[in-house]
Amino acid sequence: MDRYVVTLGRFILEQEREHPGATGALTNLLYDLTQAAKLIHREVSKAGLVDILGKTGKGNVHGEEVQKLDEYAHEVVFNAMDHGGNLCVMASEEEEGLLQIPEQFPTGDYVLLFDPLDGSSNIDANISIGTIFSIHKRCTEGRDGSLEDCLQPGHRQVAAGYVMYGSSTVLVYTTGSGVHGFTLDPSIGEFLLSHPEIRIPEPGKRIYSVNEGNFSTWSTGQQQLVEWFRGTGGNGGGGFSHRYVGSLVADFHRTLLYGGLFLYPADNRNPDGKLRLLYEASPLALICEQAGGRAIDGSREILAIEPESLHQRTPLYMGNREWVDLAERTLAGEGMAVGR
Repeated sequence: MDRYVVTLGRFILEQEREHPGATGALTNLLYDLTQAAKLIHREVSKAGLVDILGKTGKGNVHGEEVQKLDEYAHEVVFNAMDHGGNLCVMASEEEEGLLQIPEQFPTGDYVLLFDPLDGSSNIDANISIGTIFSIHKRCTEGRDGSLEDCLQPGHRQVAAGYVMYGSSTVLVYTTGSGVHGFTLDPSIGEFLLSHPEIRIPEPGKRIYSVNEGNFSTWSTGQQQLVEWFRGTGGNGGGGFSHRYVGSLVADFHRTLLYGGLFLYPADNRNPDGKLRLLYEASPLALICEQAGGRAIDGSREILAIEPESLHQRTPLYMGNREWVDLAERTLAGEGMAVGR
């Protein structure tokens, strides 16, 4: 039986034709990112067979040990994106400062921010990990991009996405016109459209996703929220399942497809939260909102936050609007009443 197969390259080109004024630069950027994703997939899929697991012995800007595969993924993304003439600057979660385009290559009008390998602490356990990316249009003049170009609020993103390396490798992205998912077919080396027009189910499954090991470090409102999901706080609620992988991309991907609420709250050890605004929260928030959901830091819309530094951290609550609204009210001390 004939099948209508749409490759990622074909899909991107068809979307570009809907915008007569498009230059093709964003299309080229997305294509280059898929090439990097394929290379990272190749190494992740054989990580247990070659000497690529383990730590390099070096730390990153956050004081964390850098895994060998972290370093590899960072280099792959940079080398795939530095020469196309589409970018003026890059920034990576693994590097303290800006990543300028080498002098021998032309520059362009876009900015790329990326987390080369999210969830890398799970590498040795063979748990799903991912690459997250965010693309902005530059806001300054000149050849090289600047810090100002990188420190733009999330609502200015022109594209965002992630690649999840798991039992299959899946790429999910948005350019502000819906969310689409593609699955890599290793036999032909192509990402094929597998999840068109993704919408967070309404009503979604009653699932909450959080590291409950931090319960004692949370605020009273945060504790009350989780107790409501459990049905153990004497304030009603209950009927929720708890699912937590500990890999942001994997937990968000499940939330996107099934519904529910993912939360990574602040605590008394990390009062500003732990996730990175530019490399993790902002791109996933754009995808979440484009799929009909909502993303906040507890009180503010993630996409409205004005970044102050490259490695700024934030709490994060995202998923079905109803549960994000509930979290917002609870954290503000306004009670637990819900619509259903």
